[in-house]
Amino acid sequence: MRTRALLLDASLVVVSLLDIWVHVDTDEGLRMACALLAAASLALRRPLPWLTFLLTLPTTLFTDASFATLVALYTLASLTRRRGALACCALAVAAADLTWWSWPAPEFADVTDQYDLIIVTYSLATAAAPVFLGQLVQARRELSLRLTEITKTRENERALLAQQAVARERAELAREMHDVVSHQVSLIAVRAGMLQVGNRDPETKEAAATIRRLSVQTLDELRHMVGVLRAGASRPTELTPQPSLTDLPRLVNASGIKAELHTDLPEDLPPPVQRAVYRTVQEALTNVRKHAPGTTATIRLRHANGTVRATVTNTPPDRPALPLPGAHHGLIGLGQRAELLDGTVTAGPTAEGGYELRLELPAAETALDT
Repeated sequence: MRTRALLLDASLVVVSLLDIWVHVDTDEGLRMACALLAAASLALRRPLPWLTFLLTLPTTLFTDASFATLVALYTLASLTRRRGALACCALAVAAADLTWWSWPAPEFADVTDQYDLIIVTYSLATAAAPVFLGQLVQARRELSLRLTEITKTRENERALLAQQAVARERAELAREMHDVVSHQVSLIAVRAGMLQVGNRDPETKEAAATIRRLSVQTLDELRHMVGVLRAGASRPTELTPQPSLTDLPRLVNASGIKAELHTDLPEDLPPPVQRAVYRTVQEALTNVRKHAPGTTATIRLRHANGTVRATVTNTPPDRPALPLPGAHHGLIGLGQRAELLDGTVTAGPTAEGGYELRLELPAAETALDT
């Protein structure tokens, strides 16, 4: 943009010099000096429009080369709001144009004479044209700015309406989670506690304790999520600390299934990579618990050649699984998370009749934090 402005100013100076070459004789020292000063001053028309106009006015008074003066007057009209001063400047240009040919003993025009009246009208029109054009450009510029402001205001209003809609949906979701989901999980925890206390079978008591512990953890997470949903509409909320590799042993121990964890991953991996590994193991253990009862899971986490590999493999189940609802959103989410980190997630049955979930990620953070 600045280069374009410089080229335009240089072109105006060149045209002004051509105007001087056509209308001013080289042997007229004073007139040539005024004309050259006017042409050179056009380089200052943007930062110093008033000074430029004053420096170009003498060339209209002493010579017929008035291009530089008209450009300076146009620039002044496009940058200032002082219309009274602009009118005076236009009159000064017209007066200078009427007296240049008789300088230094100017003769005033006789407006009763038809020829002189035409000359006066032409001079006034010539001086008024750049003023009107400059004012038109200024109005167009201001209109463009106003339209930009209106557009931004409308975008802000649309964003605000969208935020309000999201806030209403979050509040509705929070109510549903509190009134329905939390109530049902609470009943599960209570029933599991009663089963744990009232049953003497060790395996049943252990299963009931696991159900109760997982239900209590789920309730805690639900309460936090309800609080986040309710508060998120009015102010930014601070979420719970995101999981990392150091939380994996606790996750495996609380999974309620027999699982072995083997890892050699360093603790200085980028946080997005650590969270991706954690969520992959969490989803795999959840699927094992739902679809492969009585199985044993093996979790292997390796770091080699700049690649992190996480593999969760389970043996065949020893009894049929209960039919539980599922939409496979967990695996889809894992795949999307891995794709954002330039990694891959694959899953499928093993030759022994079990199941394997594999995650591969570059060890360095290569994508946005997710």
